[in-house]
Amino acid sequence: MFTHVTVGANDIEASRRFYDAALGALGVEPGQGPDPKGRYWWRTRMGAFAIGAPIDGEPACHANGGTIGFHAKTSEMVQAFHDAGVAAGGRAIEDPPGERKGPFGPMILAYLRDPSGNKICAMHRKTD
Repeated sequence: MFTHVTVGANDIEASRRFYDAALGALGVEPGQGPDPKGRYWWRTRMGAFAIGAPIDGEPACHANGGTIGFHAKTSEMVQAFHDAGVAAGGRAIEDPPGERKGPFGPMILAYLRDPSGNKICAMHRKTD
């Protein structure tokens, strides 16, 4: 459905290190960049994710109520994403990483805030 997602970052290098660690734990190659607008991009066959300073020159801020979810191939990758993200300057939020049951079946989730406050998660569906 989506081709890419971009979030703002106030400290590009801190955010790049964070996403290299957290997404690296999910098997994603390090971010490429910076591009001509100063953004770093992580690409997979499923889509692309980028960080960068807002183009309008205003400070980056997170979307209240927004979450960006990243696919994890295994439940172990969810925990590795969480641990790598915290070690690289992220902040653990909500419930600890683990199984959640909901209307779409059981899944393994871990939630973090990145260095700019963006809410992200890694998710593994037990049926994947």
